[in-house]
Amino acid sequence: MKNKSDLSWKEAFFNSPGPNSWKSAFLLMIKGLCMGAADTVPGVSGGTIALITGIYEDLLTAIKSANAKMVACILKFDLKGALSELHIRFIFSLFLGIGVAVLSLARLMSYLLAHHAMLTWSLFFGLIIASIWVVGKQVGKWTPATGVSFLAGAGAAFVIVNLMPATTPETLGFIFLSGMLAICAMILPGLSGAFILLILGKYEFIIATLENPFVMENIQIIMVFLAGCAFGLAGFARFLKLLLMKYHSLTLAFLAGLMFGSMRKIWPWKETLETAMIHGKLRVLKERNIFPETIDSELMFAVCLIIAGFLAVMALERLSHTKYSDS
Repeated sequence: MKNKSDLSWKEAFFNSPGPNSWKSAFLLMIKGLCMGAADTVPGVSGGTIALITGIYEDLLTAIKSANAKMVACILKFDLKGALSELHIRFIFSLFLGIGVAVLSLARLMSYLLAHHAMLTWSLFFGLIIASIWVVGKQVGKWTPATGVSFLAGAGAAFVIVNLMPATTPETLGFIFLSGMLAICAMILPGLSGAFILLILGKYEFIIATLENPFVMENIQIIMVFLAGCAFGLAGFARFLKLLLMKYHSLTLAFLAGLMFGSMRKIWPWKETLETAMIHGKLRVLKERNIFPETIDSELMFAVCLIIAGFLAVMALERLSHTKYSDS
């Protein structure tokens, strides 16, 4: 067996897990696109998409591959050894999709939530309903312990999604902290990193920088935010991987509970109770869920979108049976 430092560049590139063909790489990138699209919407988690498409544990393992051994190889200028340690093909394919989705959909999501909020939430409400069902099936045998874990997750998400958005500083230090906290939520099914940014008062600020990513000032903000994300991923993904290895059913039940508890935030029909002008934009400070009062074409369209979101998740689950490593 060759020493990793003696591998060719091609051998080092293919040494770790990841897609082995253009077709499987493209499929993984599509899943990344779906994750990135979800991550731009407060209340919907990219981790949910990773879980229902069958790549959640692979994602945590890939993140964990950026470990001390890889860093040691870099410090010794053993770049081939570092490349063979990192799950580069998986990470590149998935995060390429995530990046493309976030950059291309940031402006669209901002527009849809501002002008078609009810219809947008309807689509994602259907997605979350189906996601709870899909993740619940992965628990296997439900027991009193998994039931308690589900309720604990639901309670935690219910509390978090009812926190009030706040105005916060725009210093680079706080941007770093926002990225660190948001990425932890992004990889947790049921908890949206975008919603954490909303709570921290940084959602519109980050979305605005992503709408114009090549402005020098915005480049600095994006780099600091990404550094915070990388720092958060480095520790939190390892913790999640450990939980899934030792307490698989309990962890999945908790994650299903997180999604169930987050549904209150995603309910499409809301009544605005309090607004305020923050950074030149009208922001909702307080709202409550209501039931639609009349049956009209808009309500029927919203119901159709809920069904469409539900069916989309079922299609993604079927797609997940095709592993990314297929040749």
